Amino acid sequence: MLGLKLPTDPRWARIAEKNIEEILIDHAWCEQKAASTAVSLIVTYPEYSELVTAMTALVREEMGHFKMVHDRILARGIKLGWDRKDEYVLQLREFLPKGGSRLTQLIHRLLIAALIEARSCERFRLLSEQLEDKELRDFYRQLMISEANHYTLFLNFARQYGEREIVNKKWQELLDFEAEVMKDLGKKESIHG
Repeated sequence: MLGLKLPTDPRWARIAEKNIEEILIDHAWCEQKAASTAVSLIVTYPEYSELVTAMTALVREEMGHFKMVHDRILARGIKLGWDRKDEYVLQLREFLPKGGSRLTQLIHRLLIAALIEARSCERFRLLSEQLEDKELRDFYRQLMISEANHYTLFLNFARQYGEREIVNKKWQELLDFEAEVMKDLGKKESIHG
């Protein structure tokens, strides 16, 4: 369903479980960044009313997720800590060229957002299946479903606003690139690392 070309090594879930506090902190920041991305799309592309409406709802949902993760962080007696760079996202952003029309840039941003959500969905599935903590397994199962919906939301908007054949070609190229990026990741206690 997600179209990812390189699945996460299942051993990543063991790394995550041993470092669950770091995973929760990284996850909280991922939710905040997802909300920020939605706000940025609203601010940058206000003429796309349907997108603005969807992103408004997404901001609320992502900040709700942030709160849910932050509550779990506080319940464990830890602090949120500072944001960390997400090497995965930084590398994805390098793939699609800068410049071009506003529409091209919108489509690129939508495709990258779709891919980030797809990978998050896959990672949350692993956590929902492999964590020993039942409450966290259930939590990540719930969030996995949301991430799948977000993935399709972004991909469908890219296909709606762009020429479907061109968008699908770029999507496949981005998936291929992401598989190469993932070969060097999956060994750290972060959602995408």
